[in-house]
Amino acid sequence: MATSEAIEDHAVGSESFSRRRRGWCLFVLVLIGASNYADRNIVGVLLEPIRHEFQVSDTQLGLLSGLSFALFYATLGIPVALWADRGNRKTLITIALSFWSVMTALCGAAHTFWQLLAARIGVGVGEAGAIPPAQSLLADYYPPAERGRALGIFSTSSTVGYALALVFGGWVAQNYGWRAAFVAVAAVGLLVAPLAHFVLREPRAERKNVAGTDASESLAGAVRSLATKRSYRLVVLGIVLYFLVAYGALAFTVSFLIRSHGLNVAQAGALSGAIHVVGALFGSIGSGMLSDRLARSEIGAPARVAAFALLLSAPSYWLALITPSPVIMAIALTTGSITLHAVTPAQYASLHTVCGSKRRAMAVAVAFFFANLLGLGLGPLLTGVVSDRFAVDYGAADGLRYAIVCMFGMLIPTAWVMLRAARHIRADVEK
Repeated sequence: MATSEAIEDHAVGSESFSRRRRGWCLFVLVLIGASNYADRNIVGVLLEPIRHEFQVSDTQLGLLSGLSFALFYATLGIPVALWADRGNRKTLITIALSFWSVMTALCGAAHTFWQLLAARIGVGVGEAGAIPPAQSLLADYYPPAERGRALGIFSTSSTVGYALALVFGGWVAQNYGWRAAFVAVAAVGLLVAPLAHFVLREPRAERKNVAGTDASESLAGAVRSLATKRSYRLVVLGIVLYFLVAYGALAFTVSFLIRSHGLNVAQAGALSGAIHVVGALFGSIGSGMLSDRLARSEIGAPARVAAFALLLSAPSYWLALITPSPVIMAIALTTGSITLHAVTPAQYASLHTVCGSKRRAMAVAVAFFFANLLGLGLGPLLTGVVSDRFAVDYGAADGLRYAIVCMFGMLIPTAWVMLRAARHIRADVEK
């Protein structure tokens, strides 16, 4: 049964944007997202030099790369989304981009571990104003039938940023020190900020009478409307569990390559970055296109795409972690990266299908609140704690290896959650 009539949520202003204009806005949003993820993930490639300079444990590194950032990133996302659902998202994104770039540069000026921790909190404060408003803009730029592909392309920004952090940041750290790496990725964001101001457009500012938008809905009303949708609750749970792995286990990938395979910071960063680029190109974009195609006949199909991608990811990563062969390890990591990157566009396509056009940023922000606080916040910390515990019996290298293996096991229940969500999406779509 065709479902086009069920998903006509009337993206605000999508009909007023030409394909070329949408393309330019999407391109700039990808650059903004890349800066966001580069500044967020640069600490991952720098964990080993930071550990040696400040003489800290894996638990403290998990706190630095996870909870310190996520606590403010998650909690500020809700009020920021309230602004984004009512105000000028272009202005909000430009201000946020400039702020987190400055705070990333200040990370390079830290002379103690606690100063670095404080600067990372500042990065989290700034980045709260990026992804939810950006996804909200995209959902208004593109009609429902093209949204999965647009979100898939936008999702590649995470890998572009990750690769920028690992490859470029790793090279800078290897040759000029970890402090210079923070400053280098911060400079990228400051260069993108003028593009955000001059290229992005706010559809609300260009249309005085927009059907389907309601700025009068309160925060409590928006959250209540979302909470009544079972599929939305399940997708949020799926995103939380996904973040526990994606930001918990993967935060230590470079450290794993250094400890278990003897690579230096630049080599480990380059390999990990290259793998993530391949994963994004084939996983994110392919997933977005497949979700759009399948959703034409079955509206819950994107959630099922996410579930099957999760089921394929776990064995690939387990093989990569336990094999002594560098070649098999690299192939398995690449396969796992492709399937793991396929999860995100499908999850967010499902979320935007049921949230309703007037609370898009809020829907993403609520999901991010739980996903970042629990996933990004606790994922690296949990991985670090388990790694320190295993290290007592198996040493630092194998302790980290076994901790990451345990974390990837969480992908299996995450797949079950997404399959459950697929069963309820049709009933929760806003007409």
